[in-house]
Parts: sequence; structure tokens; C-alpha cells
Amino acid sequence: MIRVLLVDDQPLIRSGFRALLDLEDDIEVVAEAADGAEGLALAREHLPDIALVDIQMPVLDGIETTRRIVADPSLACVHVVILTNYGLDEYVFHALRAGAAGFLVKDVQPEDFLHSVRVAARGDTLLAPSITRRLIDRYVTQPFATAVGKSLKELTNREREAVALVAQGLSNDEIADRMVISPLTAKTHVNRAMTKLHARDRAQLVVLAYESGLVAPGGS
Repeated sequence: MIRVLLVDDQPLIRSGFRALLDLEDDIEVVAEAADGAEGLALAREHLPDIALVDIQMPVLDGIETTRRIVADPSLACVHVVILTNYGLDEYVFHALRAGAAGFLVKDVQPEDFLHSVRVAARGDTLLAPSITRRLIDRYVTQPFATAVGKSLKELTNREREAVALVAQGLSNDEIADRMVISPLTAKTHVNRAMTKLHARDRAQLVVLAYESGLVAPGGS
């Protein structure tokens, strides 16, 4: 069962998403919050698999809520998915850097919304490669942190190759096909790279791959 926490200051938005989720046999809404501070408290109480968090809220916005969830070791099981009205913007990028697993525009089609919840629950990123490139190209203007650069040097050649393929939007099975290795080995390369780069999930790994220069913005 996928356990979901809804965090949005608009009751109509929360009720709409809840109505969709409640129809699914494998998804359960465990709590709702009207701001980030309440959402953080409920996340600690219920330990959901997914926290659907609005980007702009009173008291505590979605970026800071994401940052605090990611920083709390007791909430390591929680994948944050940012909800936005505006699509690609600087707020979304900062939320991804803070540790969000991806983002959804609120006018998403119901079937795409449900699919995205299930994808996030598996620990996969909710970013198409074209969207990621546009985000990075638009908002990454400063060199990546020294700590990231040093960590990148610790990757083996195969780990670097795997990270580059993750940044292109490939799944572990697709990475295995491209690198001519087993899916288990592909997963191992990705997981080791995440550990060395201190990436919480694949979304952060993608951002780091672009920021570090391992993958060039606007490239294929």
C-alpha cells in the first residue's frame, strides 16, 4: 500500500487529489495539511511513502518543507513530490536541489497523476530528460560546489557512465542494455554513485550530473 500525505493550502486542490487517490486499491491518503509546518509534523507522525507538497504555502513553503524532510533521518522513507501551478520555474529547481523526487503541475491528467505517484513510490525520478535539461540550462549559472567535484572524481568510469545515462532519463534496465551489463549491476553502479555523491534519490543524481558538467545542458 502506498501511503500519501497531501500538503496544500487550497482545500479544493487537496479534496480533488484525495478523491482520485481514494479510488485506487493500492494507495491510501493518511493525512492532509494546509501548510508546510503542519505537513512536516504529520510526516513525522504518519511516515508516508509520498508527500505531495505545494510549492507556495503560508508558514512554511514547499522548498523549506522539502529541505526539512530530507534533513530528518526519521523521514528517510518519505519521497517529496512538489505540486506547482506554473510548471518549470526557479522554485521547482530549488525544490529539486533541496531533495524533491520530482514535480507535478496541478492540472496534470488524472491517469498521469496516479502513474506519477506510483513512480515516486518506487524511488524513481519524475523528470523527463528534456524537462531536466531546460531546468538546468535556465537556472544553473554558477559552478558546482567543490565538494561535488571532489566526489565526482571518486566515481569509477562505469559509475560515471551510469550517472550520465540516468541523467538522460534511462531506467536501470535501459542502462543495463546500453552498458551491456545485467540490470543488477546497473542498479549497483547507480546506487554506489548516489552514495558517493550524497544524492538522496535519482532526481538529485540528475541535478548533480548536470551541475557537475558530467552532462552538458542542452545536450542529447
